[in-house]
Amino acid sequence: MVIWIAFLVLVFFLLALDLGVFHKNPHSVSTKEAMGWTILWVSLAFSFSIVVYFAYERGWVANPESLDGKEAVLEYITGYLIEQSLSMDNIFVIAVIFAYFQIPKAYQHRVLFWGILGALVFRGIMIGIGVVLIQKFEIIIYFFGVLLLYSAYKMLRHGDTEIEPNKNPVIRLFRRFMPVTGSFKGNRFFVKRGRLIAATPLFIALIVVETTDVMFAIDSIPAIFGVTRDPFIVFTSNIFAIMGLRSLYFVLAAVLDKFQYLKYSLVFILAFVGVKMLISHYVHIPSWVSLSVIVVSLTVGIAASWSSFKENRAIEKEKKSTDDEQQKEKTRQNTSID
Repeated sequence: MVIWIAFLVLVFFLLALDLGVFHKNPHSVSTKEAMGWTILWVSLAFSFSIVVYFAYERGWVANPESLDGKEAVLEYITGYLIEQSLSMDNIFVIAVIFAYFQIPKAYQHRVLFWGILGALVFRGIMIGIGVVLIQKFEIIIYFFGVLLLYSAYKMLRHGDTEIEPNKNPVIRLFRRFMPVTGSFKGNRFFVKRGRLIAATPLFIALIVVETTDVMFAIDSIPAIFGVTRDPFIVFTSNIFAIMGLRSLYFVLAAVLDKFQYLKYSLVFILAFVGVKMLISHYVHIPSWVSLSVIVVSLTVGIAASWSSFKENRAIEKEKKSTDDEQQKEKTRQNTSID
C-alpha cells in the first residue's frame, strides 16, 4: 500500500511542478520545448522500471501473479509501449478538436493538463473495475480479446476519426444546465455573467477531450490486460504513458499525418494482443515475445512511413524542378519572339 501512495504522491508532485512552475504563464509550446519534455517523461517512465524491479524482487507490492523483478519489468515496459503507441491516434483526435474550437496555442497546454488529470482519475477507475472483473469472472478475458479484434478491424476500415462536438451527448446535456460564452475569456474555463456562471469554449473543448479519451481507454486498457493482469503494473504503465501525452502532442500533432503506415502497426498490435487474450488459457506467450512484437511493429510502421514521406518529398521536389525549368524555357521562348 505504501508504494501505491508514494507513486500517487510522485505523480501529483510532477503535475503540480509542471503546471504551477514550468507552465505557470500561458504560452505557445514550441517543438523544441515539447521535445525536451517528451524526453523527460519517457526517461522517467523507463527509469521507473528500476523501482518496478526492486518492488517485485523485495515484495514491496502485492504480487498476485508471482512475478520476479525481471518479468515485472518486461510486462511494465510492454504495457507502457502499448499505451504510448495507441495514444498516437488520440493525439490526432485532440488536434482535430483544437482545430474545431480554434483553441489558441497558448491555451492548449492548459486544456491538455486538466484533460490528462481527468484521464488519470477515469482510467484509474476503469483499471480497478477491469481488475475486479478479471479476478471474479475469468471468462471476461475472452470478451476483452474480441473487443480488441473489433477495435483493430474498426481502425483498419475507418482510419479517419470524425469528431462532431455539437453532437456529443455530454456537451448537449451540459448546455442544458449552464450557459456557454461565444468567445474565449483568456485561459479561463468559467466567467461570471451577472449572478450566473457561464462556461467558455475552452471548457467545452476540455469536456470533448475528456470524453474522447474515455472512448480510447476502452481500447487501450483491455490491451494492457492482454500483457499483464497485475494491477500495479497496469496502473503505473498506463499513467506514465498518459502523463507524457501532452508534450508528445506538441511534438507530433503537426506531422502525425505523415506517418501513414503507423496505423497498420497499431492495427497489428491490437490484433496481436486480442489473439493473445483469446488463447491465453491454452498457449502462454512470454512477455519478451510480446515486447519484441510490439517494438518490431512500431519500428516497421515508422520506418515505412518515413521512407514513403522522403520518397514523396523527392518526387514533389523533382516535379517542382521540372515545372520551374519548363517555366524558364517558356519565358525564354517568349523573350526570343519579342
